Order: sequence, then C-alpha cells, then structure tokens
Amino acid sequence: MSIDTLKSKIPDYAKDIKLNLSSLANEDVLSDQQKWGCFLACAMNTGNTFLIKEIEEEALDNLSEAAFNAAKSAASVMAMNNIYYRFTHIASNKEYAKLQAKLRMNVIGNPGVDKVDFELWSLAVSALNGCGMCIDAHEATLIKEGMTAEQIQASVRIASVVNAVAVSMAL
Repeated sequence: MSIDTLKSKIPDYAKDIKLNLSSLANEDVLSDQQKWGCFLACAMNTGNTFLIKEIEEEALDNLSEAAFNAAKSAASVMAMNNIYYRFTHIASNKEYAKLQAKLRMNVIGNPGVDKVDFELWSLAVSALNGCGMCIDAHEATLIKEGMTAEQIQASVRIASVVNAVAVSMAL
C-alpha cells in the first residue's frame, strides 16, 4: 500500500505528520473520489516526484480514469490561476484586476467529473498556493452546492498534510 510506503519514508521527527497522514487516508467525511482526488491534486502541486508516485498508486485504486485525470487537471489549472489571481489581488495597481485574464481554463467548466469534486480539489490546491481570491470563489461554489464546512475543512487538512509530507521528505 503506497500510504504505508510514504509513512515509512517520513522521518521520526515528523511523527505527527505520519499520524495525520494515516488518519486522513481513513477520512470518511468525503467520498473516496473526493478524498483521493484531493490527495492526488495536492501531491501534484508539491512537485515531489516520490510523493506523487506513491499517491498516484493509491489514487489509481480509488479513482476512475476520468477522476484521476480531472484531479491532475485541477492541480494544473490552479497552478496557473492561483499565481495570476493572487497577483491581481495583491498588486497595488488595481488596474490588473479589471483586465481580462486571457488565460484558457476550459477544464473548470467541463472537468469530466462532478463539478463539486473538481471544485473541492481546486480549493485544496488553492489553499496550498495561498490564493485568497481562488479560495473564496471555490468555497462559495462548494457551499452553494451543499458541501459542509467539515467537508471543505477535510480537503484543506489533506492539502496541509500532503504539503507537510513533501517538506518532511525533502529535509
């Protein structure tokens, strides 16, 4: 099992991260597709090839091919959008926020999976990348679609632990 492989590679000084990884792998507030899509999208966002490989292995057992690809798409498009929209939000010159983005992001409108799942994965990656505008937009959509605060929090808990695993393994 790849989560077990990951846990075995996490140093002893990061015992809390190892324990959190175990508990989140067994999280039941999200569907398996939602949970493993979050894990995969967030792992992709870290750029840690070992982590990505191990999470991909686990995700393949829990996601359809369409969901697997959509989770990767969420990581990819958020890598672009989070930088762009964070810039428009942070820049002192507010003129940038008034301009059209002129960036292709068609996958958001047609991700190939349930929109709620894609939004959840996008929110988790946006949390990793620190884009407040994207976090607010995805959270609003999720709430409108009936997701609970506990479910939304679970996706961000996954994001935070996946990030911590990547950092712990890099040290």
